[in-house]
Amino acid sequence: MRRIKKGDEVIVLTGKDSGQRGTVARVIFEKDRLVVDGINMVKKHTKPNPNLGIAGGIVEKEMSIHISNVALYNNATGKADRVGFKTLDDGRKVRYFKSSGEVVDA
Repeated sequence: MRRIKKGDEVIVLTGKDSGQRGTVARVIFEKDRLVVDGINMVKKHTKPNPNLGIAGGIVEKEMSIHISNVALYNNATGKADRVGFKTLDDGRKVRYFKSSGEVVDA
C-alpha cells in the first residue's frame, strides 16, 4: 500500500509550484513519481505527424513530480499532513493522518 494514491488531493512542498494543490492523475510506481493535474506544466515542442493526426507546434503538458515533493492535503486543517498506516479491528489496513489520527480511507 502506498502513502499517496490516484485521486488523492496533494499539496506541492518544493519546486516552482510550491504551495499549489492538485489531484493525482497517475502514479508511476517504478520511479516513485506522480502526475498531478495542473502542476509542473511544461511546453513541449512536437513534430507534426499526419499519419497519426498530430498537429505540430508547442503543446503545454503536465510532467511528473517526485513523490517526496508532495504531501497529502488534510481538508480538516487546511494544511499538508503526514500519512501513517494502521490496522483496524476488522483487519483492514488503512491510511491515517499523523496529526489528528483521522482515517483517510473510509
